[in-house]
Amino acid sequence: MLVAFSIMAFSLAMIYRVSGGSARNAGELEHYQHAALLAESVLNLRDAVPPAGWNDQGESAGYRWQVRSAPYPTDVNGPAAPPLYEVAVSITWLEGGTEKRYDLATLRPQARPLPGGRQP
Repeated sequence: MLVAFSIMAFSLAMIYRVSGGSARNAGELEHYQHAALLAESVLNLRDAVPPAGWNDQGESAGYRWQVRSAPYPTDVNGPAAPPLYEVAVSITWLEGGTEKRYDLATLRPQARPLPGGRQP
């Protein structure tokens, strides 16, 4: 009888440990999903990058975001091919006293001047 209780206690401890880890992983996944959604939302603020570049930062719902752009070299030149910029969005947040980070990068064209030569 004592052996049976020992085996049952060991089994329950393992189940508790596995289920606790799953709940923790689900919480981390939710934070990463929010960070990815925020990064995509920040990228959707602009379809094109101004000639001076795009450098911005802010905070939303406990997540800090930062946007940086840099010219992206290509071999394609011509009036129909706008210059490209690599745009990187970094999202950071605190989780359990540890700073977590999510990075997203893409290419965006340089904004074309508005009619009349004005810049967007």
